[in-house]
Amino acid sequence: MAILHALYSSSPNTKIINEVAQALTHGAIVIYPTDTVYAMGCLSSHTKALDRLSKIKGIKVAQAPFSFLFSDLSELSSYVQHFDSSTFRLLKYTLPGPYTYIMKGSRKLPKPFDKRKSIGIRISDDPILKILLPLLPAPLITTSLHDQDSIIDYTTDPALIFEEWSSLIDFMIDTGIGGNIPSTVIDLTKGKPQIIRYGKGSVDFL
Repeated sequence: MAILHALYSSSPNTKIINEVAQALTHGAIVIYPTDTVYAMGCLSSHTKALDRLSKIKGIKVAQAPFSFLFSDLSELSSYVQHFDSSTFRLLKYTLPGPYTYIMKGSRKLPKPFDKRKSIGIRISDDPILKILLPLLPAPLITTSLHDQDSIIDYTTDPALIFEEWSSLIDFMIDTGIGGNIPSTVIDLTKGKPQIIRYGKGSVDFL
């Protein structure tokens, strides 16, 4: 049975966040808030955790539309190809924030992602993640939690989320009712930014 931790975003218990960080480092699957919707993830460098996550989602790791969740821009250099100054300005202007960027993957991506030509990257503005992510030895692999209802896209009630997923995960961080609008997805692999999905993040700057 998973452990549920209720935290206040305005004054989170750092002891609990450290506990979750240690669990992730050792292969835990965790549900956590983001600045968009609740998401599920694991450490990108932990093979067994990645296998578990892919089985939960019912898709092979190499094919899964997972994104990398980074703590800041400085982490990107090992995961994406070199990008120009205009792309850097765009990323710096919008991140951390409710955006997922599709970028060309580095030729030295860690396994099992080493065959990918592109990856999704996120840097969330969520206050819990801002504390949690710098404690980890690698970025998280993250996927949004979709609702099974054909009308509702995302579950916002943490109690319902925990009830549905607790048998499959190890920890959940509950910070209250979540959002129901996903991130805006922008493809940067073709030169000019292309909007793949309109979400929470404004695109007035494009």
